[in-house]
Amino acid sequence: MARIVVLGAGGQVGRSIVAEAVRRGHEVTAVDQDQNALKGVPRQATAVTGDVTARDMVQQQAQNADVVVVALAGSARPEHANTARAVVEVANKLGANKAPAVIHIGNGGLLENADGERIVDTQEFPAAERKEALDQADALDVLRAAKHNLKWTCIVPPPRNFGPGRRREAYRTAGDRPVTDAQGNIGISYEDFAFAVLDEVEKPRFRNKRYTVGY
Repeated sequence: MARIVVLGAGGQVGRSIVAEAVRRGHEVTAVDQDQNALKGVPRQATAVTGDVTARDMVQQQAQNADVVVVALAGSARPEHANTARAVVEVANKLGANKAPAVIHIGNGGLLENADGERIVDTQEFPAAERKEALDQADALDVLRAAKHNLKWTCIVPPPRNFGPGRRREAYRTAGDRPVTDAQGNIGISYEDFAFAVLDEVEKPRFRNKRYTVGY
C-alpha cells in the first residue's frame, strides 16, 4: 500500500485517479481548492481543502507521502507551472531520500503530430485551450530542470477523445506522439487513464520522462 496525495482531486481526472487508487487499496489524500468539488471523491479518501500552488500546503501533504499526483483541472491562471515549482522546492527541501515521487498529468496539446509539430502550435488546436497547454509546457520545463532530489513522471492524455467511459483495464503507451489504433483513432477514457496512472505509481517505468497513453 502506498500513501498517495492527489492535487486537483476535485476535477474529473483527479476524481478518477482517486477512485482507482482507493480501488487498489492505497491510502489516499484528495486535495483541491474547491471544497464543493471534493464532495465527489470516494469516502475512503481523506479530503483536504487548500491552495495546491502554495509551497506550505504542498509540503504539508508531501512530507509523509510516497507519491504526489498533480492532476489540476483547466485554469486561466498559471497553476500548472506554479504547482510544479512548489513541488520542486518541496522536494529540494525534503531531500532525495524523503521526497515523494511526482506524477504530473500533462496536456495532449504538447504532443507532436505526424509532421513533428507540437499540436498546440497548429491551427487546428482550439484557441481557448492554448493558454492552459502553454502553462503545461512551462510546468514540464520546470520538472525537466529539477535536480536529482525529484523523481518525476509526466503522463499525457490524448489531445482529443478523452472523457468518461468504460473501464477496460487496457491501454498502450507512446513517447512524443499520440497512441493510435489500426484505424488511426486516438483516445482513452478517464477510467483507463487513471488505471495507467496507478500502474505507474505501483511499478514505475517512465521515471524522469514524459509519455502518453491511449487505446
